[in-house]
Amino acid sequence: MTLGMVILGRQGSGKGTQAVHIAERFQVVHISTGDMLRSAVQEGTELGLKAKSIMDAGGLVTDDVVNGIVAERLAKDDVQNSGFLLDGYPRTVGQATELKQLVGESLKLAINLDVSIEEVTQRMMSRGREDDTPEAIARRLELYEAETAPLIKWFESENILCVIDGLGTEIEVHQRVIEEIERNIG
Repeated sequence: MTLGMVILGRQGSGKGTQAVHIAERFQVVHISTGDMLRSAVQEGTELGLKAKSIMDAGGLVTDDVVNGIVAERLAKDDVQNSGFLLDGYPRTVGQATELKQLVGESLKLAINLDVSIEEVTQRMMSRGREDDTPEAIARRLELYEAETAPLIKWFESENILCVIDGLGTEIEVHQRVIEEIERNIG
């Protein structure tokens, strides 16, 4: 059975950076939802084309399309042989339930990088991106809180949630993440 993990965390929590390190350390495939969607669109899969038409119209890709694209990606040989780390999926309890049905006992761990709203706001403001206005950051974080709070409770109820303090240097946080993963997957 392969190793399946999910990484969660507010925007600016260092999730993407840690995901790359985790994938390297445990030799699993790092799957970012954004990359997956772009790849499905590029490959011209049926679901990729559906996603493209929704995105082109300015809409949000529906759960059934995203779930389908994730299922297609998880069925590929690299994932089947090595395991996975999902980044940006699931975003809702419905998606988490679908993931659990899809991979069963392979889903071993949901890692939540815990960084306060104040800290991630500071981090995003200091990046200096044009779309990182205080209002835009606040809106994105509110949406994340609304979507993710029930998801975190769901992973907790499945006994696979692992909360890690995301404050400190990249190396300090990485060390905590590695220790927690090793403790939880044996």
